[in-house]
Amino acid sequence: MRELNFKDLQVAQQYHDMHNHLEILSLHKMERMKHYGLHYAKYVGRLARGVKEQKTLKATLVDTLLITLSAANALNQRLNLDSNLDSPVGADILTFADAVGRFADACEKIDHLESFREIALAANSDILEWVVRCAEVNEIDLMAGLKERRDILAHRQAYHPEKI
Repeated sequence: MRELNFKDLQVAQQYHDMHNHLEILSLHKMERMKHYGLHYAKYVGRLARGVKEQKTLKATLVDTLLITLSAANALNQRLNLDSNLDSPVGADILTFADAVGRFADACEKIDHLESFREIALAANSDILEWVVRCAEVNEIDLMAGLKERRDILAHRQAYHPEKI
């Protein structure tokens, strides 16, 4: 999985967001950060529910990766896995919850006019590392999942060619 080209993934995510999530892209970047933080919290909840959750681990990992790419674009962050290899990120829910909590802390600092960007960048990088490691451990093909999920999201648009 480490052979992923995150630059290409971020460019593809920006294109996807421009065509499918303009309501989010039109928000101020600070509001977008909070929106992404809420998505992350939702995904922690999915994982915490375990077998009671209807969404699969694959769906949650793919959704998390999509948000990580969007958040990186909002932060003007160039994602890669090499920057965080010194800090061992696990594939467990507590590792993910920790990173999500730090991302939420960054979002909360926005309202207090406190420095937040460095915290958000580090948390977003750790979330990416968690997604990739969790996918590796569980033998989940993130690229196939991304394509499937983007197709589903695109088909929800009222102006999708198959609906016109």
